[in-house]
Amino acid sequence: MDRKLIVRYVLLVLGVSLMSLGIALSLKSKLGTPPISCIPAVLCLAFPWTVGEFTIVFNALLVVFQMVLLRKITLSQLAQMVVCILFGYMIDFNLLLIDFIHPTNYLSQWILIILGCLVMAFGLMIEVKSDITMLPGDGAVVAIAEVLHTDFGKVKPFFDITIVAIGVVLALTLLGHLEGVREGTIFAAVSVGFMIQFYVKLFGERIDDYLEN
Repeated sequence: MDRKLIVRYVLLVLGVSLMSLGIALSLKSKLGTPPISCIPAVLCLAFPWTVGEFTIVFNALLVVFQMVLLRKITLSQLAQMVVCILFGYMIDFNLLLIDFIHPTNYLSQWILIILGCLVMAFGLMIEVKSDITMLPGDGAVVAIAEVLHTDFGKVKPFFDITIVAIGVVLALTLLGHLEGVREGTIFAAVSVGFMIQFYVKLFGERIDDYLEN
């Protein structure tokens, strides 16, 4: 196998691992999770499945959604299915690794959610740079943008808002209160994009140069 391709796969696995760690830190904060994980975070509180297992199911449904919307099955979609399985189990694994972390006050909760977003954003940047595939959430946005003949950036905010709204409805219906979707979810939705841009400025060119040489 070509060395560059091996490096790209390593970057993909590293990126997914870091994203899952970021999600795990967000979950431990108890202030909510990034939008893409808020539905699994709510469901795992209401049913006897882990957040990782619900993440796999939710992301698999997003892949099926892409297939139905685009009326075709692509290699990228099949790759996303593999990635979402890795992503889900890595979330559960990282939750076990940081099981000893228990925030004792609101400040420590915010420190955890900020740290989680920083780690997740770095993982997202690496995953994108691998240029192998993407997470099903982003794949769904790409599919919607293709059907509507518009830009990814215009669809992404509406997609995130829809996911968060569903998470809120599920939390209020199944739990009777907001949990899994809170102020940390809004912070993540607003801040992660800027964090990714910051990491791209710091490391983007170095990664691109390494992959090209």
